[in-house]
Amino acid sequence: MGRMDYLAMKTDEDTNKLINEDLNELKLAAKKLFDHATKLGGLGFGTSLLKWFASFAAIYLLILDRTNWKTNMLTGLLVPYIFFSFPAVLFHFFRGEVGKWIAFVAVVLRLFFPRHFPDWLEMPGSLILLLVVAPNIFAHTFRDSWIGTAICLLIGCYLLQEHIRASGGFRNSLTQSNGISNTVGIILLLVYPIWALVLRAV
Repeated sequence: MGRMDYLAMKTDEDTNKLINEDLNELKLAAKKLFDHATKLGGLGFGTSLLKWFASFAAIYLLILDRTNWKTNMLTGLLVPYIFFSFPAVLFHFFRGEVGKWIAFVAVVLRLFFPRHFPDWLEMPGSLILLLVVAPNIFAHTFRDSWIGTAICLLIGCYLLQEHIRASGGFRNSLTQSNGISNTVGIILLLVYPIWALVLRAV
């Protein structure tokens, strides 16, 4: 019995030691990643982070519009906004084979089973089609230049002023219970293009 306890204790100590070593290595790796990201990225890292926030804010507003926002604004403009601001990793992922398959299924459903194609899938389906079939001049040249960023800024400004008008003023857009999240989402749409254009100008 004493021998078994000794073996169990020794195994527990070895396991704890290995786990502690692994945790220390993870801490060092995280610290190196943070150091390298700040050295390499600097302001550019902030731009790419804002691009992620802006893209997901646009997706959030698109979902909100299809579910319970139900506004008269031209929220279809969120589709080109997402196209021009989508982070490169996700853009190339959906522009490849995965996006082609999703677009194919969406077109087949829309053509042959229109009654089973829900209305709320119209905009996401349009976005996937746009990602897949956009010519290279839009997908690479305009998207990666100041033109795409300026288009995002124009769309954000239009949506903000329309939202403020629909809410009955800027104060109402921030005080209404359902307006706060919409206003914050639209402001996030503006922050990325303003930041990116200022960095290009400097």
